[in-house]
Amino acid sequence: MKKRWQVLGAALLIAGAHNAYAWNLKQAAEPYKGETITVVGLERPSYRAAQKLTPIFEKETGIHVKWAIYPYESTLKAEMLNFVSNSQQYDVVLSDVVWPVTFVDGGWVVPIKHFLDDPKLRDPNINLKGFFPIWLASFTVHDKLYGLPFDSYAGLLYYNKSMFRKAGIQHPPKTWEELRSDAAKLTDKDKGVYGYALQSALGETQTADGFARFLWPWGGRFIDTATHKVLVNDPQSVKGIEFRHSLLKYMPSGIVSDNHGQVVQMLIQKRVAMITEWSAFYSTLKQSAIGDELGIAPEPKGPHGAYAAFGGFAYMVSSEVPKKRQNAAWLFVQWLTSQQMAKPLINAGAVVARKAADTDAQIQAKYPYLKPMVYTWEHASVPDWRPQLGCYPRFSNIVSNWGTRIELGRVPIKAGLDKMAEKLSSYMQTANCWSRTNAPEKYMARYK
Repeated sequence: MKKRWQVLGAALLIAGAHNAYAWNLKQAAEPYKGETITVVGLERPSYRAAQKLTPIFEKETGIHVKWAIYPYESTLKAEMLNFVSNSQQYDVVLSDVVWPVTFVDGGWVVPIKHFLDDPKLRDPNINLKGFFPIWLASFTVHDKLYGLPFDSYAGLLYYNKSMFRKAGIQHPPKTWEELRSDAAKLTDKDKGVYGYALQSALGETQTADGFARFLWPWGGRFIDTATHKVLVNDPQSVKGIEFRHSLLKYMPSGIVSDNHGQVVQMLIQKRVAMITEWSAFYSTLKQSAIGDELGIAPEPKGPHGAYAAFGGFAYMVSSEVPKKRQNAAWLFVQWLTSQQMAKPLINAGAVVARKAADTDAQIQAKYPYLKPMVYTWEHASVPDWRPQLGCYPRFSNIVSNWGTRIELGRVPIKAGLDKMAEKLSSYMQTANCWSRTNAPEKYMARYK
């Protein structure tokens, strides 16, 4: 009996010793207690959810978190000014999927491996494979991962069920051809009702939403990084933009000046029956007057296959701030994007890229946008949806300017695309952009 208690006592001693040295957030944060970090966010639901939950992190760690919230259109400019002036204003920076090359080539962000190699900072349960592969690939540059995904989107089809029923439409369109046919049935211009609205405002909305949506499904794309060729005026791209033009008769006349907020409101107000928008807008739509009449499906397929809009963000740690703030910032990023925070964030209105939460049957039943979003990331997305370039802002401006002219009918489609290609090719060459590209698709296999 004495020997048995000795063995049990030894086991308890070992277990106690293990627990004493086991990693936990509170102990990891002890050296940084009292530090203040500033986190960049957007005026969108995911960041409101994160701000709502941030006091949990502050209470556990003693690290103070300040949020710097911007409209999307102002975010890159604010972050770039911070970096080039070395103002050390932001500790946790936000990267769109098209910004990583700019941040990495500037030496402005810290590789994730730097933190993962430190056992005092690495949560053993971080489980990188718990993220969807497409999201880790999207923030891998020059063979290194620099950001953890947050506010991660898929393009989805949102529609009004009651308007579909009245028009005798049994199910959401599975192809763009079906969408065009349905849009014709749903359009009643005398009543100011339209079948479809495509956000097309000048700027990144035109590039990423109004233009890119009609490249990939028709077999087109922006560029080929291997051959250094611009492809926006290839035959496949031309066919896609021609199809876009054929939809205009079923859209409100001012659509070329409408941004995300406007088309979301059009659906809520029953002025349009369908929109193709980001998964981030689910909570806004669901909590609106449309309520239970909101339908959700994957974006339609094109002749070349299923290629839905792909976009979203990741959090990175600034390399310009002092080491203590870097480490405190990392602990926040690791916590915010962790598996344990995924469900609370979803319940608070955020969109996350954690497989365990997004595929949970109970969560999917509660939030019906999750199932088509997961399907899209796994079967209908490419991380190269928009090219990752160190020169992206000017590249996007050229696409937006000429894409808008084409959509307004100020220039013929083929002539406009030829001019866009000419301008893009000249810029890519003279600004040495081809040497500052990244092809995240090649990293997909690594994370599967």
